Amino acid sequence: MAEPDGGAVSHLHIDGIALVRLFGPQDRLLRTIETQYPLVEVQTRGNDITLSGDPDQVAAATTLIEELLIMIRNGQDVDPAEVRSSARIIESDGRPADVLGGQAVLTSRGKSIRPKTAGQKAYVDAIDENTIVFGIGPAGTGKTYLAMAKAVQALQRKEVNRIILTRPAVEAGERLGFLPGTLTDKIDPYLRPLYDALNEMMDPELVPKLLAAGTIEVAPLAYMRGRTLNDSFIVLDEAQNTSPEQMKMFLTRLGFGSKMVVTGDITQIDLPTNASGLRLVTRVLADVDDIHFARLTSEDVVRHTLVGRIVDAYSEYDARKQADHFEREQAREFANRAERRGAAPRDRMPRGGRA
Repeated sequence: MAEPDGGAVSHLHIDGIALVRLFGPQDRLLRTIETQYPLVEVQTRGNDITLSGDPDQVAAATTLIEELLIMIRNGQDVDPAEVRSSARIIESDGRPADVLGGQAVLTSRGKSIRPKTAGQKAYVDAIDENTIVFGIGPAGTGKTYLAMAKAVQALQRKEVNRIILTRPAVEAGERLGFLPGTLTDKIDPYLRPLYDALNEMMDPELVPKLLAAGTIEVAPLAYMRGRTLNDSFIVLDEAQNTSPEQMKMFLTRLGFGSKMVVTGDITQIDLPTNASGLRLVTRVLADVDDIHFARLTSEDVVRHTLVGRIVDAYSEYDARKQADHFEREQAREFANRAERRGAAPRDRMPRGGRA
């Protein structure tokens, strides 16, 4: 209902259990809601919530709380990342409970792993629907974590017989002989993030047994050469650090009954030549059936909110850098054409890059 000064007021009555889970420890979810809608004042009394302020924001905040309550009552634990994602989904006229409230990909030791953004949901759905999926996006978007969760899910459902996790050891040029220790000691630092994720998703006592039996394999990308991988769920991580030849080699390992997920961030290429196989494959395989490119953005970052802002800042910097480079190249080309015509080059190229 509207207030005399043009503001709006909304009242919600919530049962006590849902209210505690809605607000979260130390009211952190409530604070996240208030951050999303700074023109809304939230007051609580018992099991009642009153929202007042800007009419549009009051309406959006009310919808957000109602959608969060649906997810909570369906047994879903909600965190600040999902509150922020839900607010963005509402802005685009979607329903967060429909997008984020589906069945968990995996449940391990009481913890549910599920998509937390619309982009992550589309990524997970693409893995179900395609044989090869490329998850491309910045750090913190869950592209590797969700791919590994889908791999463990497929193994538990007996859809595949084994999981193969691989990544390039680019810092050592995949020539590991000069590093100290045994072979395991040499490759462990590059593969440790994959082991850590496995231990989160499965019983830590079970993981070594599956590794010993070959049901789960974690190996550098160089070890994939010459193999055919049947009935497997294969995840290639840090794919931006593969060369075009390595990417082709990896993709052609695909056997019958297998799925592949390739993850990477083309803004973090560590190769000396910057010739990334991931960057090339987006052009080579763009129109091939049963291959999907899922592109995640800063809006899909589920780490600290500052990570998303960092990603955006770097993206803006790279865009300006590319624009400056293009302008310099155009100016150089204009000067060269002027010299070829026998005219003295001007100090500046006309706006728009036209001679």
